[in-house]
Amino acid sequence: MHKKLNVHDNLLSMVGCTPLIRLNNITQHFKGEFLAKYEAQNPGLSSKDRIAHYIIEKAEKNGDIKPGDTIIETTSGNTGFSIAMIAAIKGYKCILAVSSKSSKDKISLLKTMGADVTVCPSNVAPEDPRSYYEVAKRIYNETPGSIYINQYFNDLNIDAHYLTTGPEIWEQTQGKITHLVACSGTGGTISGTARYLKEQNPDIKILGIDAFGSVLQKYHETGKFDKSEIYPYKIEGLGKNLIPSATDFDVIDKFTKVTDEDSAYMARDIAKTEGMFVGYTSGAVMQGIKQLAAENEFNSESKVVAIFPDHGSRYMSKVFSDDWMKSQGFTNYPGLEDEQNQSNLKKVHITNIN
Repeated sequence: MHKKLNVHDNLLSMVGCTPLIRLNNITQHFKGEFLAKYEAQNPGLSSKDRIAHYIIEKAEKNGDIKPGDTIIETTSGNTGFSIAMIAAIKGYKCILAVSSKSSKDKISLLKTMGADVTVCPSNVAPEDPRSYYEVAKRIYNETPGSIYINQYFNDLNIDAHYLTTGPEIWEQTQGKITHLVACSGTGGTISGTARYLKEQNPDIKILGIDAFGSVLQKYHETGKFDKSEIYPYKIEGLGKNLIPSATDFDVIDKFTKVTDEDSAYMARDIAKTEGMFVGYTSGAVMQGIKQLAAENEFNSESKVVAIFPDHGSRYMSKVFSDDWMKSQGFTNYPGLEDEQNQSNLKKVHITNIN
């Protein structure tokens, strides 16, 4: 019998309702059951479709935007793509201030979707006029008939996940989820999902993943913004050099930091073990789970949901590029060993044969 095929008026009716997929191989030595919330199944290939769709529809209902107007945003790439996709469908202009650490793939995609893209240096202070925060604000102030999404400081970012991602996970696990593991960048995904889940069962543990070079973990633990924590890192969409108001630290139980290198390897491991081609931040989530499992965070009764935010196609020039990995010194991985190690291996191999 053939499955019923749906006809959608446009891509927007496909946002949300993403599947949970059991992780079988990469977690086989961990205690508990592990499920991935596969956000790459959104039409824009990331969880950011949810907030872009929700915030823009709210603006339309409030009369803040009309066809022909301009949507402006600060983005590391995924939110920008979601906005550009929706702008194309609905007839808006789109201007994006993008971090220079965004992959070339993401920037090319944004331009392909018709967005006007300004690439801004990532390693400057948020208040620096060159930062993508300040550039987006300036463009907004100079552009009549525009709205600024401002995802880092927009509570609607949280609401979008409270209304969609949280209820989906609760229903998909039949209320049996014990842990949620998610990256924290703007904080909207983890905060909105956590608020909903904690309302259903306050014993659910919310575990945030942060990056070395980011201030979020220390701020959560001490309430202090420590600039000495800040240094450059490579992972996109994870961690921050400021404190986003779209992060509800009260609903997060614990943060764990991961490195650029470990997260890159793990993104590749997910593809090789589970057949899931997901992005750099998904590798970070999985690396965080590995570290938490080593700390005995989970037991045999745990039902852990990990949010995998986006698709691996956004990172072909980064973590899935052998050249990029080697340029970062990330060579402790099969097929990426540096030339000296490979030469030594060949010598050992030849010696053994003789």
